Amino acid sequence: KIMAASLDGVFPTTLQEKIKSSKLLVVGAGGIGCEILKNLVLSGFPEIEIIDLDTIDLSNLNRQFLFHREHVGKSKAQVARESALQFNPDVKIKAYHDSIMATDYGVNFFKKFDVVLNALDNRAARNHVNRMCLNAEVPLIESGTAGYNGQVELIKKGLTQCYECTPKAAQKSFPGCTIRNTPSEPIHCIVWAKHLFNQLFGETVDDEDISPDVADPEAQAESGEEKTAADVNAAAGDSAGGDTEMKSADENKESTVPKDGNVVRVNTRQWAKESNYDAETLFNKFFYDDIKYLLSMSNLWKSRKPPTPIKWESVLLKKGESEDDAYMRQYHKTWSLAECAGVFADCLKKLKANLEKIEGDSLVWDKDDQPAMDFVAACANIRGYIFEIARKSRFEIKSMAGNIIPAIATTNAITAGVVVLQTFKVLQNELDKCKSVYMRLRPNPRQQLLVPEKFLTAPNPNCYVCAAEPAIHLRVDTKRMHIKEFRDEVLIKTLNMVNPDVIVDAKGVVVISSEEGETECNEGKLLSEMEIVDGVLLKCDDFFQNYELSIIIMHIDAERDEPMFEVIADKNQLKPKEEKEATSANEKENGKNDDMADGPSTSKKARISEVIEDDDDDLCVIEEDDDDVVEIKVPSEVTAEQVTAATDKLQVKSPEKSVALKRKPTDDDDVTEVLDSEDENGPTQSKRSRTSAPEAGGDVINID
Repeated sequence: KIMAASLDGVFPTTLQEKIKSSKLLVVGAGGIGCEILKNLVLSGFPEIEIIDLDTIDLSNLNRQFLFHREHVGKSKAQVARESALQFNPDVKIKAYHDSIMATDYGVNFFKKFDVVLNALDNRAARNHVNRMCLNAEVPLIESGTAGYNGQVELIKKGLTQCYECTPKAAQKSFPGCTIRNTPSEPIHCIVWAKHLFNQLFGETVDDEDISPDVADPEAQAESGEEKTAADVNAAAGDSAGGDTEMKSADENKESTVPKDGNVVRVNTRQWAKESNYDAETLFNKFFYDDIKYLLSMSNLWKSRKPPTPIKWESVLLKKGESEDDAYMRQYHKTWSLAECAGVFADCLKKLKANLEKIEGDSLVWDKDDQPAMDFVAACANIRGYIFEIARKSRFEIKSMAGNIIPAIATTNAITAGVVVLQTFKVLQNELDKCKSVYMRLRPNPRQQLLVPEKFLTAPNPNCYVCAAEPAIHLRVDTKRMHIKEFRDEVLIKTLNMVNPDVIVDAKGVVVISSEEGETECNEGKLLSEMEIVDGVLLKCDDFFQNYELSIIIMHIDAERDEPMFEVIADKNQLKPKEEKEATSANEKENGKNDDMADGPSTSKKARISEVIEDDDDDLCVIEEDDDDVVEIKVPSEVTAEQVTAATDKLQVKSPEKSVALKRKPTDDDDVTEVLDSEDENGPTQSKRSRTSAPEAGGDVINID
């Protein structure tokens, strides 16, 4: 078959030859990875390798188009290869069903490739690939999406910032069995309620099942014998005392028990339609019968407080109580259980009517759709009552539910297209043109959906990965943390090392060794017992990642309910609090009381007087104008030399101070504020959202 690079004139001659001789690695065969692989094959790349540890799930099929129903359960990388070969059987594609963090894929493995293309969905793997590409000195094109937002950027050693140069908020995700069986936080209940909405009115997805999960490993019997669904149903039926409501629900939700023990159920939507979306029937099924079902999984409740099933009759409004909709308008009030039940019943009627009006067969949940939002708020709080989890107001639930971000096929496709365009630039050695590109849901004032950076972002001199001498400070309770915890929680989980070695500097004492069994005797000892106390310098080394890091210990006496450690990757954060507050007060007295949390001035003209006032100001405004001319109004008392100095400062591409930068999006998508870590006026967030979205007072769940 004829691919683009085979046709003269499609690409410049030099690029055409580069494509024909290049070898690429694609890391990840999910939503973005499938699109990238297809684009590379159609472009004419002759040799591609792809790696992914995951297998295909039914829920992947709506956005990972190289996979079909018959592929469920198979390796993503292998099936992606087979499907891509149908576009061009002549391309050489090698697939690995493995983790990119496995020891088989060291620095020499990465050196084989001209460019590495990341299409991952987790931070640990991203950090690892980032480090391997830095060591191998291979260009890395990083990409990610979050709903309708996406970004693509080049990572090149010594030229651009690496993936770990900018601090990122901790990711939050929850296993399905936690959502379905053992919720412990309000966000768990909110996710469950959104899944219930989709099961009843929206597009149903397998991994959004809200029924109790019998496959939960915690629910298995201690003897090692798996408890079958039939056993669980029998136990639930016995505990219900032959309850008619439960029997009715089971009759409408027939189940079979295949050999693997998973329950095969009749479609929830069909069952709800057959019951005419009756509030009492649905309420008893989801909040009584299913909870009794959960209670029968006794192993789940050995160390947890068991839930309390709730029946419809027990929460009905008593005679004489208000039955109007007044409580529904009290968005800042936490509804009572009776009010939640009333909202539940009212929303079922409205949503059923809405479903019957539309041409399709599903509704789309929208936080601004009142019955849809009320339904989720009511169901989340009812589940909160059942599991004794803190209830939230409708307003709070709306902010949290709105941050649950789905994966969207179109966003993945556009992002993958930009990845390949950036690859073309890298192959032509046009690295200066590989500006980071951000995709937005709505056009900015310049009518751009794809918003490029103006400059390449220079490496952060304080980065604990790509700096010349990487170092961090570690605040830690040395009297509580054990060596094993230090290795597992700090070095591996937080700092993303694979096989770390640690010695106490100056003494040469080996604390942790990557050689199996060599320092096993130290694992149960406290840091303080190994003389790792305040002020001690540790030298850490990961041979596999070719990564060295210095850790300066700072002892803290942490309370029992406080975290035992905190990683400080920017030494400027160690500035005494009193000094920071004094600096902030001085700024206010000098008229510099612009709260960064409120965003920049709406004016696009820089205030030159402020820049002159403070030579150490670390605020840069990067603008995507039609040309490179920035209009500046200059006070009459300002000298020409001051104007020149200040103008040079405004045009700086990277800060000269050694500070860790935090990049904050503003209301104008083509303007970025670059803040240092000393700014105490409000929280900052990275513009490079990767696969995580800015938090808005709640949790974020990314689903890829």
